[in-house]
Parts: sequence; structure tokens; C-alpha cells
Amino acid sequence: MYDLIIFLVLLALGYGFGRFAEQKHYKSIIKRERRLNSLPAIAMKTPPSVSTACNSELVSGNVVISIDYFKRFISVLRNLVGGRVTSYETLIDRARREAILRMKEKAKKKGAEYVFNVKFETASIYKGKRQQVGSVEVLAYGTALIPLRS
Repeated sequence: MYDLIIFLVLLALGYGFGRFAEQKHYKSIIKRERRLNSLPAIAMKTPPSVSTACNSELVSGNVVISIDYFKRFISVLRNLVGGRVTSYETLIDRARREAILRMKEKAKKKGAEYVFNVKFETASIYKGKRQQVGSVEVLAYGTALIPLRS
């Protein structure tokens, strides 16, 4: 009985703190996306036509985000019955958006006008006893076009 109470308390704490952290992160992402919206990041393999001469440089951004206790518990239940694991979908969404933002921030510091040929790499960092995902890493990278300064 005592173990059940501890489990439920941990579950409730995981839900509360996890939800708070996720909402705070999403607010930060939305704010930064608005600020960096003027810097296009596109998946085209060839650069867009630009009117000035440019240098090109590799830019990247990566992030590691951990899943909270509550989402891990919910995903275990979902795996028993099958279907979409929405608790992991928000984890991946936040990680991809954060990695793109970090890549764009680096490109902006270099004075880039575009980032093209954008790609993603995703990996799970930690797998527990039952091969559950503990953290996910996302790397976003692309080629920044930086106008030549005269």
C-alpha cells in the first residue's frame, strides 16, 4: 500500500512539473520563432537565387530533451494497447523546433540571409531496463548563405 502511494505521488509530481516545464518551453519556442521568422530555413538542396555574392557555411543546432516520469508511464500503457504515443510526439516536436531555432540563431549571428538544405538527425540517448526512451537528441543542420561585405 505504501508503495502505491509513493508511486501515485511520483506520478502526480511528474505530471505537474513536466506540464509546467513543457508549457514554459513552448512559450520560449513561440517567442523565439517569431523573432527568427525573417530568416528562412528551407529543405531545398540548391540555394535560392540571391542578388548578391554570398559565402556558404555549415550551421547546426542540437538539443537533448528528457521525458518526464508521467509521460513515460503513459507511454508504457499506450504500448500495451497500441496506437499513437502522443506523449512522445510532443517531446519530438519540442526537440525539432528547438534544434531549428538554435541553428537559425547561429546563422543569424553570422549574418546569413537564408539557411538551405536543412536536415535532421534524431537519436534516443538513454534506454532503460525495458528499452524505454529517456531522452531524445535532435540535430538540425543546413547551409547558411552569408552575403559578402564590401
